[in-house]
Amino acid sequence: MTPELETARLLLRPLQLADADQLQKVFPQWEIVRYLAAVVPWPYPADGAYKYVHDIALPSIARGEVWQWTLRLKTDPDQIIGSIDVRVKENENRGFWLDPRWQRQGLMTEACDAVTDFWFETLKFPVLRAPKAVINVASRRISEKQGMRLVATEEREYVSGRHLSEIWEITAEDWRASKKRRAKDARG
Repeated sequence: MTPELETARLLLRPLQLADADQLQKVFPQWEIVRYLAAVVPWPYPADGAYKYVHDIALPSIARGEVWQWTLRLKTDPDQIIGSIDVRVKENENRGFWLDPRWQRQGLMTEACDAVTDFWFETLKFPVLRAPKAVINVASRRISEKQGMRLVATEEREYVSGRHLSEIWEITAEDWRASKKRRAKDARG
């Protein structure tokens, strides 16, 4: 079961079918989809969010393969601004997207910290790997901030075409050390 999570500024609510209408309005933006895996249809169909939530996401969640949340500001908890998930899939344990209006404010770093902590401390997985297109600099910065390390490069298909891709990794032990370091740095 996917629990609700909370950060300083965000509510991470478990994905549900009722979210599909809002997701359909926010998600189909080139700035969001261009660096997502090529399995995302583009142009995005009018029923794309419903089909994704109903046919793909919720069954994967029910099988215990995926934990997925919608991202909402605490100041506006009814409005979905993004999504994040962790999944049991080799070399692809975390994925996310954020409405461009809310990017470059540290919100996705907060969300990633919350779900990475859930991955290690609740689910007890030993390692988390996250792929990303090399040209997706903002996503790479989140991995660097979390203390992840680059472990592989390969070509992958994205919505925007074939790109060089990186796989970033962090172990549970390194995650705990990174959290302590960042907390100490925040205290000064």
